[in-house]
Amino acid sequence: MDPLNTTNEIALQVRQETNRVGGSEAVNRDWHGNEEKKKKKMMGAFQFQGFITGNATGGWKSASLLLANQGLATLAFFGVGVNLVLFLTRVLSQDNANAANSVSKWTGTVYLCSLIGAFLSDSYWGRYLTCAIFQVILVLGLLLLSLSSWLFLIEPKGCGDRTTLCSPSSSVGLGVFYSSIYLVAFGYGGHQPTLATLGADQFDETNPREMNSKTVFFSYFYFALNLGSLFSNTILVYFEDSGKWTLGFLVSTGSAIIALVIFLCGSSGYRHIKPCGNPLPRVAQVFVAAFRKWDVVVPENGDGLYELEGSESAIKGSRKILHSNEIEFLDKAATMIEADMVDPNPWRLCTVTQVEEAKCVIKMLPIWLCTIIYSVIFTQMASLFVEQGDVMNRKIGNFEIPAASMSAFDIFSVLLCTGIYRQILVPISGKLTGNPKGMSELQRMGIGLIIGIAAMIAAGLTELGRLRRVSPNEEASSLSIFWQTPQYVLVGASEVFMYVGQLEFFNGQAPDGIKSLGSSLCMASISLGNYVSSLLVNIVMGVTTRGDNPGWIPEDLNTGHLDRFYFLIAVLTVIDFVIYVFCAKWYKSINLESFEKEKDQEDGHAVDEGK
Repeated sequence: MDPLNTTNEIALQVRQETNRVGGSEAVNRDWHGNEEKKKKKMMGAFQFQGFITGNATGGWKSASLLLANQGLATLAFFGVGVNLVLFLTRVLSQDNANAANSVSKWTGTVYLCSLIGAFLSDSYWGRYLTCAIFQVILVLGLLLLSLSSWLFLIEPKGCGDRTTLCSPSSSVGLGVFYSSIYLVAFGYGGHQPTLATLGADQFDETNPREMNSKTVFFSYFYFALNLGSLFSNTILVYFEDSGKWTLGFLVSTGSAIIALVIFLCGSSGYRHIKPCGNPLPRVAQVFVAAFRKWDVVVPENGDGLYELEGSESAIKGSRKILHSNEIEFLDKAATMIEADMVDPNPWRLCTVTQVEEAKCVIKMLPIWLCTIIYSVIFTQMASLFVEQGDVMNRKIGNFEIPAASMSAFDIFSVLLCTGIYRQILVPISGKLTGNPKGMSELQRMGIGLIIGIAAMIAAGLTELGRLRRVSPNEEASSLSIFWQTPQYVLVGASEVFMYVGQLEFFNGQAPDGIKSLGSSLCMASISLGNYVSSLLVNIVMGVTTRGDNPGWIPEDLNTGHLDRFYFLIAVLTVIDFVIYVFCAKWYKSINLESFEKEKDQEDGHAVDEGK
């Protein structure tokens, strides 16, 4: 007997059995569903993708509040993060390498927490509640940080200003300090990806105009992030650099409180999407079912694979995903056998949508892994770029520029390049490629990698110039700190292509049931980039300090070779780019069952009933 025909026959029997057992329930559900749809249409309500809200909700009004929240929360976070490396060296007396590693680990933790927030958002709490809870945690962390610096760490008053040394901190003070900054990491990390997804939810992607607004939103979201950090990287950095650390932390706390209030003020106007349940068992079921049927023959072209009838998906609040031909082994999980007729078991039989959800996760992983090396480049702005600038000529007349404030050039670059991209490059490239977005997300991420390579080369060349201008017995080089401008500007330009592209790509390619997880992948990439950077520093120092050598990143950078470290990152990124191009060519986009198709089917049924 032909196994493919047998599979198709079993599939038909399973569907008939399902209809027979649940026939009356299905009729009642359909009748009540049609009445509910008519009622919703009469009320002018919007029902799609798991949420039911009025027409007055969502849109740019709600999205604007979320963008303001993003800017203020980012101001609060970077008020701590941008100068943390100098706080560790000046106040807590850590050496350069340990301080850079501490900042990398802390920043990595921030973005790793994004996975926790995304999981809770998609599975149990929903976007709104997750955002609210993690913002409260952020405020508590900042309050505790302000108190710890005021009561325990800044002794004597005004210390940590490059000239006045701070007294050794007590174990209690250090414990409160580290608890507070990791509360900040947990709060901000869990809030960020969920806020991005909640903002995207305010636009109906079945409406072409709102779909375009959703694409624009991600650019504005990153714009707001950088606008918020601009204040932190200029005004707050100046106060903290002059020893007014507690004042800087208190301003950050105030900003976080205002951000929370603005978020709560818009509560009644947000479009809410219901959580879709824990995705981990769903994905695990696919792999278990596929391995249990490892010897089953999969029907050609996906014909006969198990899927629920009608427009309803097996994953609540999620649209159906159409079958794809990649990773065909997992299709065995949706292939029906005779045992499935006797005892339907989700650990032995999964729907096509469930299988495709698992495939989407697997297909996105290679792209995501290729973004980690880029995040190593991004990480240098908060650590080695600052330490490099701290031993350069920072004076303009009698005014001394804080080294961390040079990241303002990165922010200005992001703001400028975002406008250039949206207003100039998108229309031009759209006409050339026929893509209304201008370039695909994958193409933009590739361009971001190339610009990132240029940024590391520029940083290495600046370091070579700095070393040549070091005078004997002088701590700082005579080379102006403004020679760092090209490396900051290039990193900012690369962010517009890489991180905005990532936000759009992972949010757009993630199935409905794991949208927040998709947005969190961008931040998780930054997280692992920080850990990889820390690992890279440790390996380099372990290799280059053998014998009596000071190493590439010693306490006194004038005796090291920071330039070689930058060039090493550039070489690693070139290798990563080659791998990325291969992965991008292999990738196939998700294929969701269109809302229009479902609408046409409903209209068709209505016509048949009218006859």
